[in-house]
Amino acid sequence: MREIKEYCGIFGVYNAPNAARLIYYGLHALQHRGQESAGIVTSTYDEVRQRPVMPVHKGFGLVLDVFDDPSIFETKLLGRAGIGHNRYSTSGSATNPANIQPFVVHYRDGNIALAHNGNLSNARELRQAFSERGTLFLTTSDSELILHLIAQSRRQRQIDQIIDALTQLEGAFSLLILTDTSLIAVRDPNGFRPLALGRLRNEDGSWAYCVASETCAFDLIGAEYVRDIEPGEILVIDQKGCETGQFERYFLPRRYRISQCIFEYVYFARPDSKVFGEMVDKVRRKLGKQLAHEAPVPEVGPDDKPPIVISVPDSSNTIALGYTTECQKLGYRCRYEIGLIRNHYVGRTFIAPGQDRREMRVRCKFNTVEGVLRDRIVVVVDDSIVRGTTSRFLVNMIRQAGAREVHLRIASPPVISPCFYGMDFPSAEELLANKFASIEEMRQWLGVDSLAYLSVEGLMKAVRSAHPNGLDYCNACFTADYPVPVEMGVTKEENEW
Repeated sequence: MREIKEYCGIFGVYNAPNAARLIYYGLHALQHRGQESAGIVTSTYDEVRQRPVMPVHKGFGLVLDVFDDPSIFETKLLGRAGIGHNRYSTSGSATNPANIQPFVVHYRDGNIALAHNGNLSNARELRQAFSERGTLFLTTSDSELILHLIAQSRRQRQIDQIIDALTQLEGAFSLLILTDTSLIAVRDPNGFRPLALGRLRNEDGSWAYCVASETCAFDLIGAEYVRDIEPGEILVIDQKGCETGQFERYFLPRRYRISQCIFEYVYFARPDSKVFGEMVDKVRRKLGKQLAHEAPVPEVGPDDKPPIVISVPDSSNTIALGYTTECQKLGYRCRYEIGLIRNHYVGRTFIAPGQDRREMRVRCKFNTVEGVLRDRIVVVVDDSIVRGTTSRFLVNMIRQAGAREVHLRIASPPVISPCFYGMDFPSAEELLANKFASIEEMRQWLGVDSLAYLSVEGLMKAVRSAHPNGLDYCNACFTADYPVPVEMGVTKEENEW
């Protein structure tokens, strides 16, 4: 519960007269994917200097804070194309302003900007090779490696330089690359990260195209979802393609199986988004229904009050709805209630140092509805448990509100392994499931009357029943089955240059 940082969010637009404003709204819709920093870069032509330029504006904080001056869009971020980025750090210091994306550089073939969502599993190897050649680094982010690979490629055409660079990457990368003439969308061959293509009609009748981590960003600007960028696809969006509707496409070779991150469905993505080709809300309801079959609510006597089911808002809301309706179909007495209220204006719990501050942050973020919980058997449905500290505090709060019993149902398996593909899980030793030898020991530590997780088999069954035409998924955080080789001995500190 809440001890996981989200991925980054990326959004790009091509051939829109108000590109920067559209990117601003797109990043606002993707704010849940990263709150440490935000940035936008556009591509325009400087009439005074007679050359293409890429103005950029970025800073620490939320989108609303970084872009609080409306004149930025009128005087600085000009042009019909651009990319934006919401960041949380998986690699590189979160306090170094040089790490705020998008990155912008000028090299022999012009300007180029990059926004990256993911984590390179071979970053250490690439970094060492560059260091031995005397390459200088401006950031401590693995994303900078991609720009160096492009700039040092010996290929002649710019698109070939980009392809040459991408073939040397391993791990998770959904990318937006902005050049002086095009917007290039890239998804790694494994398809770890979601990336979707959309379009919207300009006032003159022409089409503007946009690319986003989640389709909820399209909804905000009135764009229509076209399709997902395919695993391994490099899509070149340029003026010719906007006019004809036919874009150049290239594909990276695949060494390993397709492995889309299943945690997007469990926790990260907004329920109103379509991710990997299916609505997140639909998948989460299926997770709740499968959980009901494996771990229903406790049975009570005919004279007892039926158990109430509550969610830990917001990611488990629809999971709890699916769980409740399926329990009722199975003949169990229960009903869904709102027992926890979330304050959306409080930062996430993992940034509070020390347990006392962490507990206070939980209390600031959640409050109980005492009238709902008092003297009731409460079944708390959540999406996941990582360290377990937030769960333990919430259970204690629910008991203090007068709950007679507290039962915990988790709509994913125990997290046993860290993620090396862009999700900032703690080290293996910090994970709750690795601290205790059994579910019973975890139950006692959490302070609940019963604890049940969804099985790995149940998780995969639920996702595939919701999306029968979907591709394969990565569930390494639950199984330790890593689809792409990783450097297991590399610590987070070693990955920060």
